[in-house]
Amino acid sequence: MIKNKTINVKGTEIVLFTRGTEDYVSITDIARYKNAAEPKDVVKNWMRSRSTVEFLGLWEKINNPNFKGVEFDSFMYEAGSNSFVLSPTKWITSTNAIGIISKAGSGGGTYAHLDIAFEFASWVSAEFKLYMLVEFKRLKADENDRLKLEWNLQRTLAKVNYHIHTDAIKENLIPKELTKQQINFVYASEADMLNMALFGTTAKQWRETNPDVEGNIRDAATIEQLVVLSNMESINSVLIHQGMQQSERLQQLNRIAITQMRSLVNNKQVKQISEGKK
Repeated sequence: MIKNKTINVKGTEIVLFTRGTEDYVSITDIARYKNAAEPKDVVKNWMRSRSTVEFLGLWEKINNPNFKGVEFDSFMYEAGSNSFVLSPTKWITSTNAIGIISKAGSGGGTYAHLDIAFEFASWVSAEFKLYMLVEFKRLKADENDRLKLEWNLQRTLAKVNYHIHTDAIKENLIPKELTKQQINFVYASEADMLNMALFGTTAKQWRETNPDVEGNIRDAATIEQLVVLSNMESINSVLIHQGMQQSERLQQLNRIAITQMRSLVNNKQVKQISEGKK
């Protein structure tokens, strides 16, 4: 999911978004610092420079295996001449560039990879670039703090009612004189019963379909899912004490998971926790 963020640099609002692990910045917004009325012209003037074309081409050669070098060579030959004009759209379509993105519609404009955006900011104003760097570092620090908070909250919620749940299993599901291996198997079976009720898959099945993801199925869960999981552990312990068979518990817990998830996904307080807000 791509989500826009903003930073304020010397009174100028600049939009950013993250694609995968890479940050892209609106250079249209940066250009407004130099010319609020015609930011597109600022970007085009920057792209006319031979040094800019050379920098953009080098960045693409390093980061883009599908970059069209022949078309780039043509731009390099023309760059710097009085008649040379290069727009972001022309650069993207001609060279298959990925370092610059042109977005239409609401929130549209020209976006550039962070490396390129800082290069453009230097051209606009060295002072502006330094202030932008400070604000970007602050944004990343805030994001890291939020992720740490979210991670700790996830781990805490996952452990809520753990002892109640496991005690109920010990008292009602585990026969006497079982080996440790057998006991562990019963715990695994109950854990996967909850996984099936909430996630629709077992831990093993999830791992097989997500081999490159770190952690387990519950580490990858959302705040809303972990809240429901915590509730389900408490409810499951009560159902176990009542002597309900696992197949019946699975069906009932699945209904509960559906109802609670529907409620939580639109809960403003849970959203604020997910976003690290107070």
